[in-house]
Amino acid sequence: MQQIIYFFQKFKYFLFFILLEFIALTFTFNNLNFHKSKFVNSANSITGGFYSTLSNSTEYLDLKSENELLSEENTRLKNILEKNITVSFDIDSTVIDSLKYQQKYTFTNAKIINNNYSKPFNFLTINKGKNQKVDKEMAVINSKGIIGITENSSSNYTRVQSILNKNSGINARLKGNTSYYGTLKWDSKDYNTVQLHDIPRQAPLKIGDTIETGGKSTIFPEGIPIGSISKINQGNTADNKVDVLLFNDMSNLGFVYVIKNLHKEEIQSLENTNNE
Repeated sequence: MQQIIYFFQKFKYFLFFILLEFIALTFTFNNLNFHKSKFVNSANSITGGFYSTLSNSTEYLDLKSENELLSEENTRLKNILEKNITVSFDIDSTVIDSLKYQQKYTFTNAKIINNNYSKPFNFLTINKGKNQKVDKEMAVINSKGIIGITENSSSNYTRVQSILNKNSGINARLKGNTSYYGTLKWDSKDYNTVQLHDIPRQAPLKIGDTIETGGKSTIFPEGIPIGSISKINQGNTADNKVDVLLFNDMSNLGFVYVIKNLHKEEIQSLENTNNE
């Protein structure tokens, strides 16, 4: 208490001056419209700037949830697009003869929670598993291209064999030309570059050409982007491989889509049937 009394005694003239200034400014702003308008505008400007900064900060902090919502919406749209309806018409009439509907793929969005890319045999972990109908041998992609193939699933998580894995072998082709296929592998040297092997020598390859999935398997749909040709090996090597610069930065991955082929079991069952 004595400290408070001492403070007022020491600064009584300064505090009295502040009080008079406050009273003077109050009379000024209340009685003169010009000054009042300037004060209100200044206050609004300061308040508006504060709220704008606060809003921008809140939007930045909400980016994570917004990205998750965007990923879920993209998944929903991909599933809608996959549900194509094929309508056949009778040539001799305008009446629809039949309506056929058959969906081949489903998409599930997921997030990568662990990613390896610097080892010879790399794997990723995603936050979806059997409870979300994610199982082994499903394609994993994002908006830029392929990432890997699911290997093993628990209830809520799945291990994915990355394309940056020496055991990986994916059917691929030259975009726009369904006659030239090869096998996509990785030599474990550069995480930005993979190799397309066994591409036919007569294939019209050029630097910058796009390589995409070939669709000759039950895992990846055809036409999923992979990368562009960055180097063509010269000479008549038996392997005849080219280097493919990946569209994805495999060191910086976030949300992905897991693709399930609804016809896989039927196709595999047919292909595994023994000839009688």
